[in-house]
Amino acid sequence: MDTKDFLKAMQEQSTVKAGSELMETFHKLAQDALKITAKINNHYNTPEELRALFSELTGKEIDETFRLFPPFYTDCGKNITVGKNVFINACCRFQDQGGITIGDCTLIGHNTTIATLNHDFSPAYRTNITPKPVVIGKNVWIGSDSTILPGIEIGDGAIIGAGSVVTKNVEPNCIVAGNPAKVIKHIKE
Repeated sequence: MDTKDFLKAMQEQSTVKAGSELMETFHKLAQDALKITAKINNHYNTPEELRALFSELTGKEIDETFRLFPPFYTDCGKNITVGKNVFINACCRFQDQGGITIGDCTLIGHNTTIATLNHDFSPAYRTNITPKPVVIGKNVWIGSDSTILPGIEIGDGAIIGAGSVVTKNVEPNCIVAGNPAKVIKHIKE
Protein backbone atom coordinates (compact mmCIF):
# COMPACT_ATOMS: atom_id res chain seq x y z
CA MET A 1 0.00 0.00 0.00
CA ASP A 2 1.40 3.40 -0.93
CA THR A 3 0.94 6.72 0.88
CA LYS A 4 -1.80 7.85 -1.52
CA ASP A 5 -3.90 4.73 -0.77
CA PHE A 6 -3.23 5.16 2.95
CA LEU A 7 -4.43 8.79 2.91
CA LYS A 8 -7.54 7.77 0.96
CA ALA A 9 -8.38 5.14 3.61
CA MET A 10 -7.86 7.75 6.35
CA GLN A 11 -10.15 10.22 4.54
CA GLU A 12 -12.83 7.52 4.34
CA GLN A 13 -12.39 7.02 8.12
CA SER A 14 -11.92 3.30 7.58
CA THR A 15 -11.33 1.19 10.68
CA VAL A 16 -7.72 0.10 10.80
CA LYS A 17 -7.55 -3.52 11.94
CA ALA A 18 -4.56 -4.85 13.83
CA GLY A 19 -2.27 -6.84 11.55
CA SER A 20 -3.80 -5.42 8.36
CA GLU A 21 -1.88 -3.97 5.43
CA LEU A 22 -3.23 -0.57 6.46
CA MET A 23 -1.76 -1.01 9.96
CA GLU A 24 1.58 -2.01 8.44
CA THR A 25 1.53 1.22 6.42
CA PHE A 26 0.87 3.10 9.69
CA HIS A 27 4.06 1.62 11.08
CA LYS A 28 6.12 2.34 7.96
CA LEU A 29 5.01 5.98 7.85
CA ALA A 30 5.76 6.28 11.58
CA GLN A 31 9.34 5.14 10.99
CA ASP A 32 9.71 7.68 8.18
CA ALA A 33 8.35 10.42 10.46
CA LEU A 34 10.77 9.43 13.25
CA LYS A 35 13.73 9.89 10.88
CA ILE A 36 12.61 13.37 9.83
CA THR A 37 11.59 14.56 13.31
CA ALA A 38 15.00 13.41 14.59
CA LYS A 39 16.55 15.85 12.09
CA ILE A 40 14.15 18.57 13.24
CA ASN A 41 14.70 17.99 16.95
CA ASN A 42 18.33 16.96 17.45
CA HIS A 43 20.27 19.98 16.27
CA TYR A 44 19.83 23.62 15.32
CA ASN A 45 18.09 24.31 11.99
CA THR A 46 17.47 27.71 10.44
CA PRO A 47 13.84 28.64 9.76
CA GLU A 48 14.44 27.79 6.09
CA GLU A 49 15.86 24.37 6.99
CA LEU A 50 12.93 23.69 9.34
CA ARG A 51 10.46 24.61 6.61
CA ALA A 52 12.23 22.25 4.18
CA LEU A 53 12.17 19.43 6.75
CA PHE A 54 8.49 20.08 7.52
CA SER A 55 7.77 19.98 3.78
CA GLU A 56 9.56 16.62 3.59
CA LEU A 57 7.62 15.39 6.63
CA THR A 58 4.21 16.36 5.22
CA GLY A 59 4.97 15.68 1.57
CA LYS A 60 3.61 19.17 0.80
CA GLU A 61 5.32 22.47 0.04
CA ILE A 62 5.15 24.62 3.19
CA ASP A 63 4.76 28.39 2.82
CA GLU A 64 7.75 30.59 3.68
CA THR A 65 5.70 32.29 6.45
CA PHE A 66 5.50 29.02 8.46
CA ARG A 67 7.34 28.96 11.80
CA LEU A 68 8.14 26.01 14.06
CA PHE A 69 9.96 25.93 17.39
CA PRO A 70 11.27 22.39 17.99
CA PRO A 71 11.01 19.88 19.39
CA PHE A 72 8.04 18.65 17.37
CA TYR A 73 6.62 15.12 17.37
CA THR A 74 4.34 13.26 15.00
CA ASP A 75 3.73 9.61 14.25
CA CYS A 76 2.90 10.06 10.56
CA GLY A 77 3.37 13.55 9.11
CA LYS A 78 1.84 12.84 5.71
CA ASN A 79 -1.67 13.89 6.81
CA ILE A 80 -0.80 17.38 8.10
CA THR A 81 -1.83 20.44 6.07
CA VAL A 82 -0.84 23.94 7.21
CA GLY A 83 -1.82 27.33 5.82
CA LYS A 84 0.17 30.55 5.66
CA ASN A 85 1.54 32.36 8.74
CA VAL A 86 1.09 29.29 10.97
CA PHE A 87 3.19 29.14 14.14
CA ILE A 88 3.72 25.89 16.08
CA ASN A 89 5.48 26.34 19.42
CA ALA A 90 7.80 23.87 21.15
CA CYS A 91 6.92 20.35 22.34
CA CYS A 92 3.75 19.87 20.27
CA ARG A 93 2.56 16.34 19.42
CA PHE A 94 0.44 15.62 16.36
CA GLN A 95 -1.18 12.22 15.87
CA ASP A 96 -2.10 13.06 12.31
CA GLN A 97 -3.02 9.80 10.62
CA GLY A 98 -6.69 10.85 10.56
CA GLY A 99 -5.81 14.27 9.15
CA ILE A 100 -4.92 17.62 10.69
CA THR A 101 -5.70 20.81 8.78
CA ILE A 102 -4.51 24.13 10.21
CA GLY A 103 -5.81 27.38 8.72
CA ASP A 104 -3.89 30.57 7.95
CA CYS A 105 -2.58 32.74 10.81
CA THR A 106 -3.13 30.08 13.48
CA LEU A 107 -0.97 29.97 16.62
CA ILE A 108 -0.43 26.69 18.48
CA GLY A 109 0.98 26.98 22.00
CA HIS A 110 3.63 24.92 23.77
CA ASN A 111 2.94 21.27 24.49
CA THR A 112 -0.30 21.03 22.52
CA THR A 113 -1.52 17.56 21.53
CA ILE A 114 -3.75 17.03 18.51
CA ALA A 115 -5.14 13.49 18.26
CA THR A 116 -6.99 11.98 15.29
CA LEU A 117 -7.32 8.33 16.30
CA ASN A 118 -9.55 6.38 18.68
CA HIS A 119 -9.25 2.75 19.73
CA ASP A 120 -12.31 0.51 19.61
CA PHE A 121 -14.26 0.54 22.88
CA SER A 122 -14.79 -3.23 22.83
CA PRO A 123 -11.92 -5.05 24.60
CA ALA A 124 -12.03 -7.78 21.93
CA TYR A 125 -11.25 -5.19 19.22
CA ARG A 126 -9.28 -2.64 21.28
CA THR A 127 -6.26 -2.82 18.96
CA ASN A 128 -8.37 -1.58 16.03
CA ILE A 129 -8.35 2.17 15.49
CA THR A 130 -10.63 4.63 13.73
CA PRO A 131 -9.36 7.92 12.26
CA LYS A 132 -11.29 11.19 12.50
CA PRO A 133 -9.82 14.45 11.17
CA VAL A 134 -9.21 17.63 13.15
CA VAL A 135 -9.86 20.88 11.29
CA ILE A 136 -8.59 24.15 12.76
CA GLY A 137 -9.82 27.35 11.11
CA LYS A 138 -8.04 30.61 10.35
CA ASN A 139 -6.77 33.00 13.04
CA VAL A 140 -7.17 30.43 15.83
CA TRP A 141 -5.08 30.65 19.00
CA ILE A 142 -4.57 27.39 20.89
CA GLY A 143 -3.14 27.95 24.36
CA SER A 144 -0.30 25.90 25.81
CA ASP A 145 -0.92 22.38 27.16
CA SER A 146 -4.20 21.95 25.27
CA THR A 147 -5.48 18.68 23.87
CA ILE A 148 -7.69 18.53 20.78
CA LEU A 149 -9.53 15.20 20.41
CA PRO A 150 -10.37 13.32 17.19
CA GLY A 151 -13.07 14.68 14.90
CA ILE A 152 -13.01 18.24 16.29
CA GLU A 153 -13.57 21.35 14.17
CA ILE A 154 -12.42 24.69 15.56
CA GLY A 155 -14.00 27.72 13.88
CA ASP A 156 -12.17 30.77 12.55
CA GLY A 157 -11.04 33.26 15.17
CA ALA A 158 -11.57 30.95 18.16
CA ILE A 159 -9.32 30.87 21.23
CA ILE A 160 -8.62 27.68 23.18
CA GLY A 161 -7.59 28.51 26.75
CA ALA A 162 -4.36 27.04 28.09
CA GLY A 163 -4.71 23.53 29.48
CA SER A 164 -8.05 22.86 27.78
CA VAL A 165 -9.30 19.50 26.57
CA VAL A 166 -11.45 20.10 23.49
CA THR A 167 -14.08 17.35 23.23
CA LYS A 168 -16.69 19.19 21.10
CA ASN A 169 -16.59 21.43 18.04
CA VAL A 170 -15.78 25.08 18.75
CA GLU A 171 -17.81 27.88 17.16
CA PRO A 172 -16.05 30.68 15.28
CA ASN A 173 -14.96 33.71 17.31
CA CYS A 174 -15.46 32.30 20.78
CA ILE A 175 -13.22 31.46 23.70
CA VAL A 176 -13.37 28.00 25.26
CA ALA A 177 -11.47 26.74 28.28
CA GLY A 178 -11.41 23.89 30.78
CA ASN A 179 -11.64 20.11 30.88
CA PRO A 180 -13.84 19.52 29.03
CA ALA A 181 -13.59 22.88 27.27
CA LYS A 182 -16.70 25.06 27.55
CA VAL A 183 -17.59 28.39 26.00
CA ILE A 184 -16.36 31.26 28.19
CA LYS A 185 -17.35 34.13 25.93
CA HIS A 186 -17.88 35.19 22.33
CA ILE A 187 -15.40 37.54 20.68
CA LYS A 188 -16.79 40.71 19.13
CA GLU A 189 -15.12 41.65 15.89
